Amino acid sequence: MKTKKSAYLSPKNRFSLETVKRRRDSQAGIKSKRPAIPYLGWMLVFTIIPLLMVLYYAFTDDTGAFTLRNFVNIADYSHIFLYSLYVALISTLICLVLAYPMSFSISRCSERKQSIIIMFLMVPMWMNFLLRVYAWVLILQSYGPLDTLLQLFGVDVTLIGNTGAIVVGMVYEFLPFMILPIHAVMSKIDNSLIEAAQDLGCNSFFVFRKVVFPLSIPGIISGVTMVFVPTASTFLVAQYLGGDQLMIGDVIERVFQFNHNSGSAIALVLMIVILGFLVFMNRFGDKEAVGR
Repeated sequence: MKTKKSAYLSPKNRFSLETVKRRRDSQAGIKSKRPAIPYLGWMLVFTIIPLLMVLYYAFTDDTGAFTLRNFVNIADYSHIFLYSLYVALISTLICLVLAYPMSFSISRCSERKQSIIIMFLMVPMWMNFLLRVYAWVLILQSYGPLDTLLQLFGVDVTLIGNTGAIVVGMVYEFLPFMILPIHAVMSKIDNSLIEAAQDLGCNSFFVFRKVVFPLSIPGIISGVTMVFVPTASTFLVAQYLGGDQLMIGDVIERVFQFNHNSGSAIALVLMIVILGFLVFMNRFGDKEAVGR
């Protein structure tokens, strides 16, 4: 007479089954990485190799010999470095102040309205970067539409060729990069948490302070990173809107035209500064996550 197999598995057999499952999952994971090969090739050709070329030119001279002379003259551009970081910081703060309430308002809408609003925010990004900058040149130039309107009210002010114009261009160009990550985080906040806080007697201010803001910090960190990094290193915006004011990206672009080695050295220092900022933001994000 055949006996039925017991449904109970001994710890030894259970361990064996779990081991087999882990090996099978790991093998499946290895197989699933094959589609990433084109991406890795792209990163190698357009990211890793250019970075290696920058490193090579930064530490060599015209003959290919090792030298540190390219870094000697970087101190001459220290004021431009500080000015670029200042503009990037101001632009990032303005983007955050504008994007945070806008992201919160969008996240409170229905999913259909959210999709429509996000689409309209992305429409300007479909145009070329240079065209969007030049549009602001036409708006802010002397005797342009905005200047003419202000003169009707007796306001005579220079709108272009200064830091304010650069900041306006930066905010316009990179504001969507602040809105999108904050909105993505806020849209995932469970409404029951807000309702629970209200039921416990919290007013709107304390609901925001105790629930909404702490949960939105990851989006803020991502948005600040996505805005600060390109604003600190971009060029053309200052060339078109800043007049004689130049940022470090413009300096690198001009130096590269006649000296690849010096330009690479300046670019390398800028990358180190940005890398330090990214490390700081990453650690700040980790501390906030642990604190929650």
